[in-house]
Amino acid sequence: MALKRMDNMGIVVEDLGVTIDFFRELGLELEGRATIEGEWAGRVTGLGDQHVEIAMMRTPDGHSRLELSRFLTPPAVEDHRNAPVNALGYLRVMFTVDDINDTLERLRKRGAQLVGDVVDYQDTYRLCYIRGPEGLLIGLAQELS
Repeated sequence: MALKRMDNMGIVVEDLGVTIDFFRELGLELEGRATIEGEWAGRVTGLGDQHVEIAMMRTPDGHSRLELSRFLTPPAVEDHRNAPVNALGYLRVMFTVDDINDTLERLRKRGAQLVGDVVDYQDTYRLCYIRGPEGLLIGLAQELS
C-alpha cells in the first residue's frame, strides 16, 4: 500500500482568531471551523475527555492544509513556540510566496518579526524565517527565476 498524500499539519494555539487572521493575510483560505469533543476524539488523541476548537486553513492551490487547534480541555501542557531553529521535533512550516518583501510588509502589520535576515540561496530562492502569532516559526521562500 502506497502513501497517497500528506493531509494536514497541526498547530496548537491560544488565540485561534488572531492566528486565523494571520494565515489569511499570508494567503491561506479558511476552509472551516468546528468544535471537536466526545469519547471518539479522546480515543484518537489519547487525551480522554477533550474539547477543542479547530480551524482548517487551505493553501490557494488546494494541496496543503494547516489544522489550527485551541484546546479548551485539557489545557496545553508544554510550550516550545520560542525554540530555536535547531530544536528537535516539529519546528516550522514553510510557504512559497510570490514576493517575499511584500509578504513581510503585510505580515509585520500583524505582528510578524524577522528571525534573521532575508537571504538568497544559489540564485534559486530568497528565504527567511519569521515569528508569527504566538511565536510560531514560519519559513517564507520566493523562487528566483
